[in-house]
Amino acid sequence: MNRTLRRRYLRDRVMVGLVGLGTAAVLVPLFFILYYVLVQGIGALDLAFFTRPPAPPGETGGGMLPAIAGSLVVDTLALLMAAVFGVAAGVLLAEYPDHPLNPPLRLVVDVMAGLPAILMGLVAFALVVRPMGHFSGLSGSVALALLMIPIVTRATEGVLKLVPWELTEAGLALGLPRWRVIVNLVLPAARGGILTGLMLSLARGAGEAAPLLFTAFGNPYLTANPLEPMDTLPLKLYVYAISPYPDWHRQAWGAALLLAAAIMAASYLARRAFRR
Repeated sequence: MNRTLRRRYLRDRVMVGLVGLGTAAVLVPLFFILYYVLVQGIGALDLAFFTRPPAPPGETGGGMLPAIAGSLVVDTLALLMAAVFGVAAGVLLAEYPDHPLNPPLRLVVDVMAGLPAILMGLVAFALVVRPMGHFSGLSGSVALALLMIPIVTRATEGVLKLVPWELTEAGLALGLPRWRVIVNLVLPAARGGILTGLMLSLARGAGEAAPLLFTAFGNPYLTANPLEPMDTLPLKLYVYAISPYPDWHRQAWGAALLLAAAIMAASYLARRAFRR
């Protein structure tokens, strides 16, 4: 008996060690990447970086004010679109499991979750850019929303299934229609999980540059009109990183650091919302 217990204890310690080794194999490279981005980009984050437009090619100085403002507009619109369509799809899948639209809807969500980001940009180009006749921040928001919707849908469906059925039964017993029970009782009970899905989807879409190449396109001038071409931090990072100018490389590292900080903040807020 003691020999059997010792064997089990040894196997347990070996498995714990393997799990720890695998965790270190993931975290150590991530730590060095974040450390390198921090070291390279911290010097670019001055007042001009946040308050000035880009300098002309070849000149030093300037900042990323249009890209920062454009990212806020594009990402906010994309998050609103993803919230509307993703939460609605999640409610349909979770609260109406026998609805005839559920099998094709689930298939569409699974396919969207596996498609590359650049393909979402091409879809948004065909749906928005070509009918409008020009690039715009709105088309970029549509492209990012297509990336976010599967995440929001799955998160909403999963958290709604955790809400006790007794809550729905209580609302129906009071004579409330089903839609009102969902809106006033079920969704508020699941708001923490839904908010988590929204923050995770924002972290997924905020760093994408490929879909925006075909949609938002970029704009060196400050604008808040989503119907015009708009610059974003991922776009500016891509353009500056492949440029031949050292000062643009420095600012690209600053943009990378700012994006990493924003994504980490969104992930942290998602974890806080889930714990609540």
